[in-house]
Amino acid sequence: MTQNEMSQQREARNTEGQTLPILYSFRRCPYAMRARIALGVAGIACELREVLLRDKPQEMLALSAKGTVPVLHLAGGEVIDESLDVMHWALAQHDPLGWLAAPDPHGWVAVFDADFKHHLDRYKYTSRYAGAEAEVHKQAARDILVALDPHLEAGWVGGARPGFTDVAVLPFVRQYRIADPVWFDKDLGLLHVQAWLDKFLTWPVFEAVMEKYARWQPGASGVVFAPELLAHTQNLS
Repeated sequence: MTQNEMSQQREARNTEGQTLPILYSFRRCPYAMRARIALGVAGIACELREVLLRDKPQEMLALSAKGTVPVLHLAGGEVIDESLDVMHWALAQHDPLGWLAAPDPHGWVAVFDADFKHHLDRYKYTSRYAGAEAEVHKQAARDILVALDPHLEAGWVGGARPGFTDVAVLPFVRQYRIADPVWFDKDLGLLHVQAWLDKFLTWPVFEAVMEKYARWQPGASGVVFAPELLAHTQNLS
């Protein structure tokens, strides 16, 4: 029996006797990715409900009308529907690697959440934005990576090991590469950024949170999301 099959056999209680937080997630969403990583590193098990963003369940919309993931419904009733807030909440419960104390002196998280994401969307999904020119936004996003590249000489933003900033921004860099992987791999010309993303994509932590789950069906229990991530965060360089 595979790990995925075993996970799907473990049902979480989600009725009036809810004992685990419920996480509405979409596997490929960068915001949901970083939330899942933080929850896993913090060692917080939750009931994961995999959704389709084009067919959002009413149960999720009743908790958060904005209709984006992640949405974390705590056992006490509190709802957290911003990914950075989920990360901060999870690590406030248990922060074994000291991620919350790590500095972000250049404000990379804010830069990527605002400027980089703005350009990424208009590069990757040009047809959704009137007047957007893919090449203009592709280069504007690259300019941000150019500024970041010298700060990655040690391998990760914070040094020799991944930290909060890496986890918060790398899912967006992954999307940037997906828009044109051949160009990114051959012509981006930013060796530190390319090596940084490659390490992230092959990092066992990332691989663990990218496990595929069946779409959650209303009225059913989700699967217990409780990957053993902490061991995979040690001795990285």
